[in-house]
Amino acid sequence: MPQAPDDLEVTVLLPCLNEAETLEVCVRKALGSLAELGVHGEVLVSDNGSTDGSQAIAVAAGARVVHAPIRGYGGALLNGIEQARGKYIIMADADDSYDLANLGPFIEGLRAGHDVVMGNRFRGGIMPGAMPPLHRYLGNPVLSWLGRALIGLKGVNDFHCGIRGFHRERIRELQLCMPGMEFASELVVRAKFSGYDMAEVPTTLRPDGRSRPPHLRTWRDGWRHLRFLLVFAPRRTLVWPGLIIFLVGLVSTTALATGPRAIGGVEFDINALAYACVAVLVGFQLILFGGYAELYGRFEGLVRDRDLSRWARWLSFERCVALGLAVIALGVAGTIAAVADWGAADFGNLDPRGTIRLVLPSATAIAIGVVGVFAGLFSSLLTLRGVRKDTVLTERIPRQRQRQRDRDRDLVS
Repeated sequence: MPQAPDDLEVTVLLPCLNEAETLEVCVRKALGSLAELGVHGEVLVSDNGSTDGSQAIAVAAGARVVHAPIRGYGGALLNGIEQARGKYIIMADADDSYDLANLGPFIEGLRAGHDVVMGNRFRGGIMPGAMPPLHRYLGNPVLSWLGRALIGLKGVNDFHCGIRGFHRERIRELQLCMPGMEFASELVVRAKFSGYDMAEVPTTLRPDGRSRPPHLRTWRDGWRHLRFLLVFAPRRTLVWPGLIIFLVGLVSTTALATGPRAIGGVEFDINALAYACVAVLVGFQLILFGGYAELYGRFEGLVRDRDLSRWARWLSFERCVALGLAVIALGVAGTIAAVADWGAADFGNLDPRGTIRLVLPSATAIAIGVVGVFAGLFSSLLTLRGVRKDTVLTERIPRQRQRQRDRDRDLVS
């Protein structure tokens, strides 16, 4: 008796783009593993527009095939997650590099209550020729370390392993959206921020069975992963460094505005003051960029964190304008004093360096004030759609997904 769609326990999801050489063996391995474990499941191939007959090969091998309208690795997986019928989903590449004949550890982890079960290739074993040295000794370790350092992720040491299992409905709740290779990072980062329970199990990696080069592009896709991690950690990459630079510059500017300072036998004077003013400007703008990033993530639904609302309050248009005008007024007052000193200096009654000590901080204050005023305008533009996206779109998206699933089921039946 065939299983009803919601009676399946596991969907093995394979994104596919011209994988005719290896797709059949992947499907048969996955189906064989499910049968051996006594698991009611399916193999779902989310096809990204293959032109080599991959679709027919997958159907003949016993898989269900759905068309992924959005191109890209993430696009295929997003479509597959929406079309999956199993309570749990195990995703893997369709190039026969992952051990699809041994799905037991992933299923056991999911049954134990973990929301996400990641594979770890470094614990399970990497066969000779399975991973380029650049990826094995630099790319994956560095990106995994950055993921733990920037995101605060613990217990995940192989950040970009291509085989992983997760609870279908829990992953759908994350509303993943990245269509490219950075989908792998997005899934882990969003799961962490949402407090999901994640675990790792060993898995083996072997050389893939394709005669053509892989879809992965080392530097392009590595940068996309890194960029994604940086965007999701603006406090650690922008706000805190910016705050440190700003405070160091502010203290130095204050100290040097009244005269030269000697440290360790080295005298710091006007030249150091100029660099201190630059540090104030750079630090201030880094803080603003961090605020923009958090606002954007909050109001575009990329990040769900109540603490982010404090940026909306501090970067409101009215507050930025008020603070900006106050700082501009300080700069103008310093400029007026500097103009008076210019006249005295022309008559030889004042050291010109004293005038510069007024000019540099005053000009910096005016620049910060102007930037602050327009920062309020820019932040208000970022948040204009916040209410509409938080209310209308969050109600509309689930209805659209349900209608799409109903249409697809009608086509299959």
